[in-house]
Formats: sequence, structure tokens, C-alpha cells
Amino acid sequence: MSQRPQRVLTGITTSGTPHLGNYVGAVRPAITASRAPNTESFYFLADLHSLIKAQDPARTQRSTLEIAATWLAAGLDPSKVWFYRQSDVPETTELMWLLTCVAGKGILNRAHAYKAAVDKNRADGEDDDAAVTAGLFMYPVLMAADILIFNADRVPVGRDQIQHIEMARDFAQRFNHVYGRDWFNLPEAAIDDNVATLPGLDGRKMSKSYDNTIPLFVPQAQLKKLVFSILTDSKMPGEAKSTDGSALFQLYQAFATPDETAGFAAAFADGIGWGDAKQQLFDVVEREIAPMRARYEDLIAKPGDIEDILRDGGQRLRERYAIPLLRELRDAVGLRNLGSAASIPSDAPASAKAAPPAFKQYREADGKFYFKLVDGERVLLQSAAFDAPRDAGQTIARLRRGELALADAPVSLGDRVETTDVQAALDALAAAEAEKAAS
Repeated sequence: MSQRPQRVLTGITTSGTPHLGNYVGAVRPAITASRAPNTESFYFLADLHSLIKAQDPARTQRSTLEIAATWLAAGLDPSKVWFYRQSDVPETTELMWLLTCVAGKGILNRAHAYKAAVDKNRADGEDDDAAVTAGLFMYPVLMAADILIFNADRVPVGRDQIQHIEMARDFAQRFNHVYGRDWFNLPEAAIDDNVATLPGLDGRKMSKSYDNTIPLFVPQAQLKKLVFSILTDSKMPGEAKSTDGSALFQLYQAFATPDETAGFAAAFADGIGWGDAKQQLFDVVEREIAPMRARYEDLIAKPGDIEDILRDGGQRLRERYAIPLLRELRDAVGLRNLGSAASIPSDAPASAKAAPPAFKQYREADGKFYFKLVDGERVLLQSAAFDAPRDAGQTIARLRRGELALADAPVSLGDRVETTDVQAALDALAAAEAEKAAS
């Protein structure tokens, strides 16, 4: 069987104006990754997700335009990658509903964003669900649909998003189990611990929430003004300056060559004046940004061209992947043509042969490793945290071989689960392995 290219999917939130931190931490590395061989890359503007937080139609439209133009100006090539708008693939929301019908509410209750909203309400003395929309609660299911509709293999995310990939895997496994076939492969989170985080004007992480950003495509004069407003210490020209913790140095390093960075570090040690240092920073940033700014301004002036690019990407994706998949999934769940010749015998089983219980290993945002024993969507066992995946795997192996008693294992029983339920599941696993070995 021929192997298809690895599919890598990246969602781009359509909120706010992109800044230098977005470019260095997300846009630039993602565009570089899009040129990797034997890779099929998917980049989508997550405009449906943006509605959870922003209900300002003009802002949503403007942000979508600005962010699409940013990625195109930075070098994303729509002829070599899939570049599309989430809302232009309506099959995604249909798949979301199919997944919703198999997703466990208990899993969604544990979603980080929802739990944070509930915790805040409790701290404020409010009802748990005060001002919590169903959109926020169902966000993980929509994200799962974004990933599964194209059967993505890898999803680059930050550590705070690992949970969403694990949830997508859970929903996919449950759907596969209920409808008796591997409709979806299980995506993996791609974590890059070397992603650059740039400081802002005040030295803290560059963030819209701190109002300390340097917008990516401001005019040249405004860019220079912002660079010269970066906070520094009171050391005078001629006094040696430390590069450690210096916002100027970190920003310079993100745009300069290694040789230039070494020279800049030497200048710090020699006591370069802050004005000269800021001028050098401005020069290296402007060198990289100026050509992109020109392309960005040209794109922004022709929004119809961007619209055509996005619609074309969405339509081609629908025809190649989304429409055929949803046609099969509708048939799988029974949303069929009643007049077709094919019919289900009246004595057909209600569902496919049940899959045996399974152990699932995963990594959480805390960097620790965990496992759970599940039977369908029911969690029978939940492990404690492990420092290494090997430790989790060895504990699973000992439980399966009966070498480790439940009372001695670093595990807890699921809701309304008895030890007899767990033992029955372990026996079923052993029986399935024996049957497989004998076949």
C-alpha cells in the first residue's frame, strides 16, 4: 500500500492585529515547515472559533483580512499548501455534530478553558456557568472536527493545547468504536519547545493583553518610533551592558544572523549607547519586514484577491476531501437515502462488534505522562502522573500481566467503577490478545 504524505494542520486564530511576536513565534517557523518534503500542509483561518470571544462583525471581517494578508505576505504559497477559511468548509460543522453525538460530556467538563471559566465564577461568587456559552464548552469538539475532517497526522500546538489533541483522539476513537471501522486516524500533538517568545516594549512577553506589542506591518516611521520606545536601564554610553534579560538583545537576535548577533553582544560588552543599539535593532527588523510590508499593503488594497484565494482553497478541499468523507460518514451513521436498493436486514445487530477495552497513554500540559483504561467512553482507571513515558508503559504492562495489584498501583477508579469492572476489562484485553495470536 502506497503511503501518503504526512498531513500537518495549523489553525490560525482570526483575532487582533499580528505583531512581531506572532511572526517570530508562529508565522515564520510555520511557513518554513510548510516547505518540508513529503508533507501536505493545511493552514486555516479559524473564523468560527473567533466568534466565541468576539461578536463584533466588522472586527471579525477586518481581522480575517489582515491575518490572511499577513500569511500570504510572509511567504505562504497557496499553490503548494492548503490555505482556506474554516467557515468555507461547512462539512466541518456537520462533522462537529456527528462527533458531538459520541463525545462524553465528562471529557468536555475537564477542558482547561471551561474549567478556568467555572473557577473564575466560583471565585467571584457566581453560578458555575454564568456567562459561559455553549460555544466555549463545545470548542474542543469543533477543534477536533477541524483536525479529523482531513485526517491530519500532526498538529503543531503549544503545551496548553495538548489537551485538545487528546480530546480529538478520544472523539475519533469513540466514533471508530461505535461505527465499527477506523474512519479516523489518531492525530499527534507536535510540540516545539524551541519556539521563540519575544519581549514587548516593557520587557514582558509581547502580548495584546499587556498592550506592549509592535505591530508587524506598521509604517516604517512608526516602527522606528516603537523600537526607540523599548524600555532599557539607565546605563550610560561606555558602560558595559548585559545581554541577559535585555529585550533589545532578544529582539535583535530574532532577526539577525549569528555573526551579527555575536557582534551585537560584543557591542553590549563595549558599552554601546542605547540609542545606537536601538538603531541597529530597527535596521535588522526593517531589513526583514520591509519587503513583506510592501506585499502586505498590496494585498490589503485588493481584498477581493484574498477572498478568491481563500474560497478557491476551501472549494478544492471540499471536493477532494470533505464532501467525499461526509458522504461516507452519513451512510455510516444511518443518514441514508430511504429509496436506495440497499437496506439493512431486520435482524442486523444494533452495532458492530464491540472493541475491547484499551489503555491510552498521553501527556498533559504539565509535562507529565498519564494513562487511563477505557471501555468505549467510560473511564475505568485513571493513573497518577509519571515523569517518563516508559514508567507509565511499564505500569500498564504489569497491570495487564496481573503482576501489580490495583490496590498497590498508582491509579484511581473512575466514577461508579468497581474493581470487578476493571478486572473484567483486563480479562477481556487478555482474551482479545489470545484470539489475535491464535488467528
